[in-house]
Amino acid sequence: MNEKTRIHGMNPNEGDEQECAGGDVPRRASYYGRHIFFCLNERKGEEECCARHAAQEGFDRCKIQIKAAGLSGPGKVRVNKAGCLDRCAAGPVAVVYPEAVWYTYVDMHDVDEIVESHLKNGKVVERLLIPANVGR
Repeated sequence: MNEKTRIHGMNPNEGDEQECAGGDVPRRASYYGRHIFFCLNERKGEEECCARHAAQEGFDRCKIQIKAAGLSGPGKVRVNKAGCLDRCAAGPVAVVYPEAVWYTYVDMHDVDEIVESHLKNGKVVERLLIPANVGR
């Protein structure tokens, strides 16, 4: 009896639909081919957070690399800031969608590798993956 809900948004491939997780709500193809979100959350006190691990520097580096490689814009890659992604124990943290691939990184060379391997060539950087059980 449930009518399927359509999610509409900016879409260069109008009419292109994909199933969402759970399979019951169709959605249109994304305006961007990939989205990478960098947690830039800063916590007060002693609590762990990504901001204490050069997260802003990683975000800035990724944004520069994406633009330099000509990968920004519709149908390509969007680099975004995010608040807490609740995976603080693995910080700094970035996640790539639509694949839902969660990364940590130690330095800017790791960010460059994520850009080159995953965002440019579609190959996951296995050594930088966050284990599924690591949360806050």
